[in-house]
Amino acid sequence: MRSKKPFSAGESTFVVFMTLLVALAIATQPVQAQKFKVLHTFHGPNGDGPAGVLTRDSEGNLYGTTEAGGTGKCGDFGCGTAFKLDKTGKQVWLHSFDVTDGEEPFAGLLRDGTGKLYGTTDYGGNTNCTSGCGTVFKLDGSGRETVLYKFKAPPDGDTPESLLTRDKLGNLYGTTVLGGESGYGTVFRVNKHGKENVLHNFTGGSDGCLRGPGLIADSDGNLYGVAGSGGLGALCDQGYGVVFKLDPAHNLTVLYTFGFSDGAYPGSVLLFDKAGNLYGTTDGGGNSACGFDGCGVFFELSPQQDGSWTETRLYAFCSESGCADGEEPATGPLVRDVAGNIYGTTIFGGTSRSCNGGTCGVVFKLDGSGKETVVHNFTGGVDGASPRTGLAMDAAGSLYGVALQGGDNKCNPPSGCGTVFRIVP
Repeated sequence: MRSKKPFSAGESTFVVFMTLLVALAIATQPVQAQKFKVLHTFHGPNGDGPAGVLTRDSEGNLYGTTEAGGTGKCGDFGCGTAFKLDKTGKQVWLHSFDVTDGEEPFAGLLRDGTGKLYGTTDYGGNTNCTSGCGTVFKLDGSGRETVLYKFKAPPDGDTPESLLTRDKLGNLYGTTVLGGESGYGTVFRVNKHGKENVLHNFTGGSDGCLRGPGLIADSDGNLYGVAGSGGLGALCDQGYGVVFKLDPAHNLTVLYTFGFSDGAYPGSVLLFDKAGNLYGTTDGGGNSACGFDGCGVFFELSPQQDGSWTETRLYAFCSESGCADGEEPATGPLVRDVAGNIYGTTIFGGTSRSCNGGTCGVVFKLDGSGKETVVHNFTGGVDGASPRTGLAMDAAGSLYGVALQGGDNKCNPPSGCGTVFRIVP
């Protein structure tokens, strides 16, 4: 911040110059820089491309996945990893996937009360699909893996790019991007013995299709999620996506269909508040300053007495010049602090343009009035770039997340292999 104290005409040029240098030094070290810390940097063998949300245990250990890297042999980049870091960011264990047990774990991990971890891989497992149809897996507390289910060719699901949710009986629920009876994806359940059931086949019409980042459940056992395209009877590649509910009897109800100005291509895991409202983000729609697909929105869905749901567009990204406020919010999940502020990430946008000439993404905060604040601008350097997933939060309100790229730019030059970070409030 510049000093508001005026200069007199008699002050020397040297004093003015030194004062400006001090002011610039302070300006280049904003409050957010004092809060942001890189906990871990990926180099390839220890992982490459962390794209899934982190989960924490009571001791502060962090668990997550990278979509590439590790020691498995999948082309030039490895098959992906699952990892545990202690609270300082030191790696405790690493599991490297090797195609047969899965490839490219994109969505992060779910941790149960006994310390077991559950996740999905986009590919690998069964060879009925070109690159394998994907898996559901379990890891014990030491990182030893058990494959619970290998997806088969349609009409089974294919490409489970999904964060899992779990019920009291130990059943796991998720979505697949492809597969099913129509080829537009599924909602599935895998029980604790590894038996899979397809609960819904997306049709590509009014119920939507493609891109299911994961599900959340309410106390009655209803599942809520998004489909990234389709809606209103449109063809899959024409609609703007939907929010849906799947009840325990496997009946799917479309709660809301997007229309571009209110959002397009919903891509985030949803968040409930105590009043039963749902919050999420869309990849596109809203502000069209970024191009044809739009820049993305932050939305709220509120249940009405007649059973319908009303959408409110709380924020349209790229509302600031040059998309300094962020562009294309990521897959979530979002997190809320005790004051009701909600935090998330965008893949692009921000003030830095050092990511191959483009913007590097942000961490943002949205308060109850819809005011957005950028908490951190990624630079593409040691802090990382392109955070593609949401955040985790501890009891003190500190935020934990991953950046897909940046960090060690000698890894996959010039992009880098990504970082794990913490932001202290």
